[in-house]
Amino acid sequence: MKEKVVLAYSGGLDTTVIIPWLKENYDYDVVCCCIDVGQGNELDGLEERARLSGAIKLYIEDVVDEFCDDYVVPCVQGNAIYENKYLLGTSMARPVIAKRLVEIARKEGAVAICHGATGKGNDQIRFELGIKALAPDLKIIAPWRTWDISSREEEIKYCEEHNIYLPFSSDNSYSRDRNLWHISHEGLELEDPSLAPNYDHMLVLGVSPEKAPDEGEEISIDFEKGVPVAVNGEKMKVADIIRKLNELGGKHGIGIVDIVENRVVGMKSRGVYETPGGTILMEAHQQLEELILDKDTTIAKRQISVQYSDVVYSGKWFSPLREALQAFIESTQQYVTGTAKMKLYKGNIIKMGTTSPYSLYNESLASFTTGDLYDHHDADGFITLYGLSTKVRAMKMQEAEKNQNK
Repeated sequence: MKEKVVLAYSGGLDTTVIIPWLKENYDYDVVCCCIDVGQGNELDGLEERARLSGAIKLYIEDVVDEFCDDYVVPCVQGNAIYENKYLLGTSMARPVIAKRLVEIARKEGAVAICHGATGKGNDQIRFELGIKALAPDLKIIAPWRTWDISSREEEIKYCEEHNIYLPFSSDNSYSRDRNLWHISHEGLELEDPSLAPNYDHMLVLGVSPEKAPDEGEEISIDFEKGVPVAVNGEKMKVADIIRKLNELGGKHGIGIVDIVENRVVGMKSRGVYETPGGTILMEAHQQLEELILDKDTTIAKRQISVQYSDVVYSGKWFSPLREALQAFIESTQQYVTGTAKMKLYKGNIIKMGTTSPYSLYNESLASFTTGDLYDHHDADGFITLYGLSTKVRAMKMQEAEKNQNK
């Protein structure tokens, strides 16, 4: 029997070409594995396409709930936003895909895992670091780093030469990655940072703010220990909350981000991300934390959030550092329970009130009237001590200046 390779299969042109290429160059039996993280109708017709391309088997693995519960939620709790804009949609999905690829490889007795990520992108790192962490003995094959195919037209020609006639054309479209959390767009006019995105041609999950309804919509989101549990009072699992918020956010033009980001490999790249539901969830979670976390923890968590987002972006999900950072984040979520209300209006999320049984906001302290816990006179001694170093330095500087002028 031939040795087997498990191919991370999307059904797109790249992974379709890889099937005959693997058979020709490695003489492997190819087991295709499509991991469903919420890409929707992109999964239609995959079984026949994989078979016609020469695969011996196709797995379609639904990991949507695992993706949302074990990867998305920790990033929401950590307020993980890469370079202040990118909500890590692709970055969070790659480790759960790598994990399931390894599980299928073990089940099939495969000797290798193959992926279709390019040699310029971040995904090659995310896939391969995940596989190395979970199955260091498995071989990893990355065709885009070894074959001599260099364009979509050459891929189509390769398919024709191998008698694989599938519904692909050299169309002029964006390079996209989609899951339940987001969809990314790269290519075409986005390759020139001086050009505005063609949103009418591009958007998939919603509309631009200009085309959103003229009437705003109020919603509420309930959290328990940093985990979203309900929208508008209706309890539902995390995946369904994201689906609902995607619908609402897309309708109102929420969560469209145009960013030039720093890739792990060192280059800058431009992309447009649609993350309607995720943007709402992140904002609601941060609203609650404003009310609940003390100042010192808030400062520390902001620093951890930057580091955590960089670790996830860089493909190090299955690392001791990510686990250690996660432990800190989880400890901060013990009391992040309550409700965030907001209005969605033409791309904006407007705060409409936040409540929590663990709120640290004290009305008698915050008001301008003197309450039992705070005496205005106490500020005299506090400011004297708090400003002592500032006053001493100023006095010393005055003294030094006088000495110089003598």
